[in-house]
Amino acid sequence: MGKGNNMIPNGHFHKDWQRFVKTWFNQPARRHRRKQNRIKKAKAIAPRPAAGPLRPVVRCPTIRYHTKVRAGRGFTLREIRAAGLNPAFARTIGVAVDPRRRNKSVESLQINVQRLKEYRARLILFPKGKKVLKGEANEEERKLATQLRGPLMPVQQPAPKSIARAITEEEKDFKAYQYLRGARSIAKLVG
Repeated sequence: MGKGNNMIPNGHFHKDWQRFVKTWFNQPARRHRRKQNRIKKAKAIAPRPAAGPLRPVVRCPTIRYHTKVRAGRGFTLREIRAAGLNPAFARTIGVAVDPRRRNKSVESLQINVQRLKEYRARLILFPKGKKVLKGEANEEERKLATQLRGPLMPVQQPAPKSIARAITEEEKDFKAYQYLRGARSIAKLVG
């Protein structure tokens, strides 16, 4: 039997499986190649962050994972406008935009707007031409700028709201099983 909620093993080995065995002897070489490619990409996009564009904080789908948050694909148009940017400009300053995503709660909107504002405050914008425009960095600020390695503003899991406490007398006296049986009986006999 399979352990936990996993399928029962029922392998179908009738197809001369030895010919199709995949080996992983090239794993160390692939690791090295991936590292070299990361370095190459970081050099190509410098002084932009090596991790790529800024991503929003989103909740994972399904009941199993919806207590966790992770980095999403891109910010909604509503989030970008609320942060005082426009989508075309946001893309040029390293902000990922996803026009398909929708905000289903005010809280998620506020979290991501705050994230955008924080990013904008930290950002050192290099001028495109010779003329330095408003909001762009001058010569001294540009010299101080370094490329950020590692994750860009990593997503933090929110702190749990409930904390450990002593069990009250009322909770000790509560008979959960009896209560559930009673509720089930009432639901069955209603009407």
